[in-house]
Amino acid sequence: MAYYFTSESVSEGHPDKLADQISDSILDNFLAFDPQSKVACETLVTTGKSIIAGEVKSSVKLDIEKNVRETINKVGYTKEEYKFTGDTCEINNLIHQQSEDINRGVERAINEEQGAGDQGIMFGYATDETKNFIPLALDLAHKILIELSVLRKECDQIKYLRPDSKSQVTIKYDQNGVPKNVDTIVVSTQHDPFEKDDLKMLRRIKDDIKNILIPRVLEKESSRIKSLFNNEITYHINPTGRFVIGGPHGDAGLTGRKIVVDTYGGKGAHGGGAFSGKDPSKVDRSAAYAARHIAKNLVAAGIAKEILVQVSYAIGVSAPTSININSFGTSKVNLSDSEIAHKISKIFDMRPYSIEKRLKLRNPIYFETASYGHMGRKPLKIVKSFELPNGKKNQKEVELFTWEKLDCVERIRKEFY
Repeated sequence: MAYYFTSESVSEGHPDKLADQISDSILDNFLAFDPQSKVACETLVTTGKSIIAGEVKSSVKLDIEKNVRETINKVGYTKEEYKFTGDTCEINNLIHQQSEDINRGVERAINEEQGAGDQGIMFGYATDETKNFIPLALDLAHKILIELSVLRKECDQIKYLRPDSKSQVTIKYDQNGVPKNVDTIVVSTQHDPFEKDDLKMLRRIKDDIKNILIPRVLEKESSRIKSLFNNEITYHINPTGRFVIGGPHGDAGLTGRKIVVDTYGGKGAHGGGAFSGKDPSKVDRSAAYAARHIAKNLVAAGIAKEILVQVSYAIGVSAPTSININSFGTSKVNLSDSEIAHKISKIFDMRPYSIEKRLKLRNPIYFETASYGHMGRKPLKIVKSFELPNGKKNQKEVELFTWEKLDCVERIRKEFY
């Protein structure tokens, strides 16, 4: 019997994502000058105000206020009519020293014995239904908003867009779990009040989303994906009819409130912890990346069509308390899921320090993860620049999204075949 599955995404201007980007920008600046920094940074944004709180252990001092303002402006909150801008918002910096009781569970004389920064469960998931091994509905939801952001910054074909937006995509599947067609697309985008007549304004927005945005998204897709789009798609575009008041003025934003958008769009699973603002000693983040790396390489190696990896830790203990595999009955090897998990534990060292080293996580690579998903992204090298209040500068080449690399496929195949 056919079934439907839906995933959503939000733009970099969504208040929760703005909070994530501020937290990860602060984290990057600490790591740029002190790679051993321990950071847990939380952000709240609301009308005219940003509150930054958390715990840090680092040898460097940052100009937190400058960093926050630059991030807000970079995202696009630069106009007074938004009731929230990087230049004018009040900033409360409540960051303080990390607890010694937490730190003693992490740092060890021998690096390999570094303990987990907290207890918890983390998941990594992969599916072969897209080229980047994430669920199709989520992939399309992200791409719609990425292209909408490009249109906003171009300010050419569509000139009224504001930073805050959301999308949602529903896919119809056949009884075998194969995507048949795109059933429903939801797009809500903040906009300037460019017409006095709300109905006239809404008609223009609907027309632009259908006839400018969606075709631009499809231009970059394969013929297989294009074939899933037909004339029977249901569109819900700005369903309330008006979306002028948005961003932190319309809805307060908090770090870590979009964890399903960050991961797999509701497919697979998600652990109890968010990612942004946390340095890699926090296994909420680093182990989730490592689990994704394992799942993606397993599916790419042909071990299964779909894989969910679960790993768990105890605070202060280096070895994971468990590693579990669920192939959802799609395994292509003559092994049980528990036998697959046993082999994986031999291939991948899941101690926190080993994860940090393998995935190069003690680098300033996190701002780029804080919008449009941490998973399914393209690994690439870029040069980033940082500056301390004393004028000291650091320009560094870093590798982003290392957990998305298919660098263990042959090793897995050798172990399994």
